[in-house]
Amino acid sequence: MNSETDKENYLVIINPNAGNGKGKKDWKEISGHLEKMKIPYSARFTEKKGHAIEITKESVAAGYRKIITIGGDGTLNEVVNGIFENTSCHVSDITMGLIPVGTGNDWGRMFGIPLNYEKAVSIISEGKVMKHDAGLISYYNGSEKKERYFINIAGLGFESVVVLKTNHHKDRGHGGRLIYFYSLLTSLISYRNTRAEIIIDGVSKYADIFSVNIGNGRYCGGGMRQTPFARPDDGILDVTVIKGMGKLEIIRNLKILYDGTILSHPKVEGFKCKSVKVLSDSIIYTEADGESLGHTPAEFSIIPSALNIIYGTMFTE
Repeated sequence: MNSETDKENYLVIINPNAGNGKGKKDWKEISGHLEKMKIPYSARFTEKKGHAIEITKESVAAGYRKIITIGGDGTLNEVVNGIFENTSCHVSDITMGLIPVGTGNDWGRMFGIPLNYEKAVSIISEGKVMKHDAGLISYYNGSEKKERYFINIAGLGFESVVVLKTNHHKDRGHGGRLIYFYSLLTSLISYRNTRAEIIIDGVSKYADIFSVNIGNGRYCGGGMRQTPFARPDDGILDVTVIKGMGKLEIIRNLKILYDGTILSHPKVEGFKCKSVKVLSDSIIYTEADGESLGHTPAEFSIIPSALNIIYGTMFTE
């Protein structure tokens, strides 16, 4: 490959299974818009879970410095991890954009990136770039300690159980907001609050927790606003702790998960910080950007201005 040419071209990474197969089905339409707008590119399709990480590292090593993800938030998360794991250049040398496929678009909705393909490609063509913070989570999978970068929101507790169940449905070819909502309601049947120590910038708090969300972005789960005031460019993590709610209480308060008023509930606390650590006697499962990971003990930190991202419109307060 000609590395100088590759620096001018976009590497397009397509998840063919995104949006219940829309990634594959709609690629012809999307590529048509790329060509119409004279955006030079090479394309690669993912073949398995984690493949976008490998494609990203290989392509950066080959000289690519601009990447477009076609898929959902999970595929975007893999590309972010591939960027950080690459050993060929500094993270700041790479620019990334998203053409969302599916119904979630949780990261993209902050930046005015629509589900309309022509409009999403127009945003890529305009090429407005901003610096975006990244999050880093360390967690355990059994006795093995692991790390994962995230761009949007990570979670522990109930949120991660819902994500795990939702991903099982996706693996069987079922997806969308209704599946997430179904997983949320059915997960309530068996879920139990867990006693945990939450260490926020070195200060410990103890609580029976329902869930903890650590936000670099504001939206998750197809439009829920669990960290409603997070900013991806302030070098700070927003943390929302939902404490000890019962099943009926959660059902009665589902509205506040979506309307941005979650922090007004007396059993919800919000914090802004640089680091969070969660310890628990019983393991609490974790997720990041909708990808199921491992369990506690888990630690979260922020990497300010780490990523160059292409955006449409700036997020508002």
